Amino acid sequence: MEEIVATGRRKVARATVRMVEAKNGKGEITVNRKPLKEYFPREALIFDVMKPLELTGYVGKFNIRVFARGGGISAQAGAVRHGIARALVKYKPELRKILKDAGYLKRDPRMVERKKYGRPKARKRFQFSKR
Repeated sequence: MEEIVATGRRKVARATVRMVEAKNGKGEITVNRKPLKEYFPREALIFDVMKPLELTGYVGKFNIRVFARGGGISAQAGAVRHGIARALVKYKPELRKILKDAGYLKRDPRMVERKKYGRPKARKRFQFSKR
């Protein structure tokens, strides 16, 4: 089986996901050359990353290598989840409906709002003084 490559994004984080069918049946996931549990410190992030595989029943069926960059840990986890979902659709197009209904194929468009001039932050204003 050939390698399936997909890109996931969230905020400014990007994740390139490379999936190959696991011959040994272990289904190892590595992120930036570290095991999944070592790279993502919180259990909630690991749970989030594994969701597309659990939903489709492909846990342990693929060896997944991920190269994540940009953003923070949480945004990277979202990008990895998006990338895995896209790779699963490339592998088996019938999975598209399941993943789309769960919302895993939608890129999270929320970004940090830029700071405006004359203000201390994006929306915060300096204290108003009448006198």
